[in-house]
Amino acid sequence: MTPAPEPPYYAVIFISRRTARENGYGAAADRMVRLAAEMPGFLGIESVRDEGGVGITVSYWQDEAAIAAWKAHAEHTAVREQGRANWYEEFEVRVAKVERAYGWRK
Repeated sequence: MTPAPEPPYYAVIFISRRTARENGYGAAADRMVRLAAEMPGFLGIESVRDEGGVGITVSYWQDEAAIAAWKAHAEHTAVREQGRANWYEEFEVRVAKVERAYGWRK
């Protein structure tokens, strides 16, 4: 786990179920992480996927304007369409403002 940004910030929670098709998914996902990291207001990302194809990716953003800019980015928009056509059975996006964050490490 990576340390959380200092609140307040926003979390975009992307929950998905993948299809069996790879068709360049890994390369596209890696590219999206690199591209998001170049966006103003990007604070970090964490992602997991189980054996059944269900994944959760949480990206962290400074504010809602940064989230809107990411959503409107032309390359991100094109990859979202590829995802709908090829890689996902279903997905949901949830956006939340994080007011507090804390953790513990041994």
